[in-house]
Amino acid sequence: MTKDKFKQLLDEAEITQKELSIILDTSNQTINNWGSNGRDIPYWVESWLQNYIKAKDIELVAKVMKPYIKCDE
Repeated sequence: MTKDKFKQLLDEAEITQKELSIILDTSNQTINNWGSNGRDIPYWVESWLQNYIKAKDIELVAKVMKPYIKCDE
């Protein structure tokens, strides 16, 4: 994954590199180094961000639909 693709996915996920570092419990410097100075972005980051984006979308749909779903408890 390129640095540009990484930044694009962060934008789609609506998180910053700093927020990602907190979520992943790693240093911001480590994430900042990804894709720079010949360092590869870890292979799992692209799929992780794509799944994070999908999860946010699902949470939004669930929130919107909740008032219209009747549950017998």
